[in-house]
Amino acid sequence: MRLQRALPSRYQSASPDDLASAIAFAKETLGSRVLVLGHHYQRDEVMRWADARGDSLALAHHAAAHPEAGTIVFCGVHFMAESADMLTAPGTAVVLPDLNAGCSMADMADCDDVEDAWHAMAQVTDTSSVIPITYINSSAAVKAFVGRHGGSVCTSSNARAVLEWALEEQGATKVFFIPDQHLGRNTAIALGIDEDVIAMWDPRREMGGLDEATLKGATVLLWKGHCSVHQRFRPEHVRAFRQEHPAGIVVVHPECSHDVVSMADVVGSTDAIIRAAREAAPGSVLAVGTEIHLVNRLAGELPDRTVLSLDPLVCPCSTMNRIDAAHLAWVLDELMAGRVPNRITVDEATASDARKALDRMLSI
Repeated sequence: MRLQRALPSRYQSASPDDLASAIAFAKETLGSRVLVLGHHYQRDEVMRWADARGDSLALAHHAAAHPEAGTIVFCGVHFMAESADMLTAPGTAVVLPDLNAGCSMADMADCDDVEDAWHAMAQVTDTSSVIPITYINSSAAVKAFVGRHGGSVCTSSNARAVLEWALEEQGATKVFFIPDQHLGRNTAIALGIDEDVIAMWDPRREMGGLDEATLKGATVLLWKGHCSVHQRFRPEHVRAFRQEHPAGIVVVHPECSHDVVSMADVVGSTDAIIRAAREAAPGSVLAVGTEIHLVNRLAGELPDRTVLSLDPLVCPCSTMNRIDAAHLAWVLDELMAGRVPNRITVDEATASDARKALDRMLSI
């Protein structure tokens, strides 16, 4: 359980201008000793102060490439800060401005539940020929589990290559894909894998809710997890957009359900979504199925295009949205005072196994 204590009242009551002044002063004072990283889904009031923007893995690698920064302020969520801690030098401190900034998808795959599922599977199938793959959106403990069992991490942009590696190069009879069912299903179908041999493991049901024949016959076994934002996009949103904008472009993230992905013009990672918007012809109308802060940012950066949310009523990621200017100002003030708040650390045994899974991905 991660608990963030309430900020002192002076931060809660400060005006946006006062917070901006405090952050600017702190960044100037701390200089290159502190690196502020901002994930694409962060609020604009936070992103304006980021020294680098990107997705989770790119930001972790950026942190590792800047050893001069003794402290990394990771404006993202918990699993991202864990990745940065595992990839940076031992003396580097990684801090999260709000400890409650987690990831609902990552939290859907508790490592104890994953271990239990693996042992249950072993009762009916030979797990020596099963390769686990975990999406980067998972805890360090789950990454370590995958590393110990010969598996790999994947991202939304390289999931296909990792799945091919497991099934073709490694000769796996089965892939256990954790934790996002939609990325796993979309990737498997794109590879031509028949939906009849794609099954889903529900950790809340005995034997994952599967009978023995289904479990043995599955080529891809999906964990029952999802992104609370991307699962909101529905086929009716695509139909409504196409009715209003027949020449419009639908761009969605592969964490969306397969029925939405199958209707889209472009499917890709966050970086791919950004590229698609920037490469669209002036005058284009795009409906983007991803987190609203990124959609709004693209709309502001591309005034000669119309960039809309695929779901006009979509909410921001509730956990990403927890980090605001007040939390960033508080963290930086603490660092100026010589204190390191909210440090995220991964023990070396867990980190060592998790790095095996990360290294396999990089080699693939």
